[in-house]
Amino acid sequence: MRIGELAERAGTSTRTLRYYESRGLLPARRDGNGYRTYDEEDLRLLRQIRTLQDFGFELEETRPFVECLRAGHPSGDSCPASLAVYRRKLTELDDLIGRLGEVRDQVASQLAEAENEAEAEAETEAETESARPRCEMTG
Repeated sequence: MRIGELAERAGTSTRTLRYYESRGLLPARRDGNGYRTYDEEDLRLLRQIRTLQDFGFELEETRPFVECLRAGHPSGDSCPASLAVYRRKLTELDDLIGRLGEVRDQVASQLAEAENEAEAEAETEAETESARPRCEMTG
């Protein structure tokens, strides 16, 4: 299949496919006319890359998975290098979740403090208002 068909079937653009080719993730095969040609295995590589990127993996982090598929393994995550990337990504995600938890706690604390200050300010205004002498005119 040609690049346009592969892009359509993979749900991406031809520009992206050329970029993957330049990065060595997609093979650069050409027919007699100079057109890029691809097969079902290339579509499988693209689907692996896209799935991993949907999970938040950087493009370069997909390389071990692509190489694993190219080596003939039934899945891109059955090789030691792919498993190592999974482990690193999990550690990275756990760290991010921890940092987000800390930020959430800080925001909740700031909110509670701001609400307490607003409530105290409202009470002070109410007390000041009630302590002012009033001049009422009656007719």
